[in-house]
Amino acid sequence: MNYQLLALDLDGTLTNSRKEITPSTRDALIDIQKNGKKVVLASGRPSQGVLPLAEELHLGDYGSYILSYNGGRITDCRSGEIIYSKYLPNDVAAPLLEIVKKYPGIDILAYTDTELISGGDTNEYSEKESFINHMPITKVDDFVSYVTKNNNNKFLITGEPELIQEVKAEAEKQFHSYLSIYCSDPFFLEIMPQGIDKAHSLTKLLTSIGLSTDAMICCGDGYNDMTMIETAGLGVAMANAQPLVKESADYITKSNDEDGVLHVINEFMR
Repeated sequence: MNYQLLALDLDGTLTNSRKEITPSTRDALIDIQKNGKKVVLASGRPSQGVLPLAEELHLGDYGSYILSYNGGRITDCRSGEIIYSKYLPNDVAAPLLEIVKKYPGIDILAYTDTELISGGDTNEYSEKESFINHMPITKVDDFVSYVTKNNNNKFLITGEPELIQEVKAEAEKQFHSYLSIYCSDPFFLEIMPQGIDKAHSLTKLLTSIGLSTDAMICCGDGYNDMTMIETAGLGVAMANAQPLVKESADYITKSNDEDGVLHVINEFMR
């Protein structure tokens, strides 16, 4: 199969344990773009948190794409145009905050273009999100009023995994009919508009550029990568992926600390 597009999760997939892209992987990704193939950085991160890696890979020079907020937004890196965006309904902010406030040590984060807005108890996992995305945390007294002034692609609830599962169960009971709620990590609970995931948005992108899902390779390691792995012509799980993710894949590559993405490029896109 002549694969034309490579969609990559970032953390645990493209980047190694030091949150870096190795030089050999970077050079290979630039090389396939020079040969006309497209690269999509498909992440739960906000757009601002993906941009430095997009610049490192020269995505703007070759007309490749950022898929941020787990599919809530797609950006054309060459033009800077947002070609797809889906927002949370504003009326979910208050009841979500009520749930969060029941659990000590749980935080809820919203995103602006430059910072994370915290409405709960800032914790080490909120700080982790801040570090990953190079975005400071701003604690606000009236979270609901603050965030409903803007459009929100997603909220992130952070905390100890056992408490996150309790929050998840309560949120699903209340919002199952119109929100997508899932854990990208045991300590991160993603709150997204209904029906939004990486596969949904990648399919929209493929349609807009005249490609089929058969022409796409998707690589990932987490639960939020499963839909795109299952949708792709070739779905790839990293060796370090969660067991269920591996079960959903067509192919298992090396780990993110062994240049697993480079291995996929050499096997299937050269």
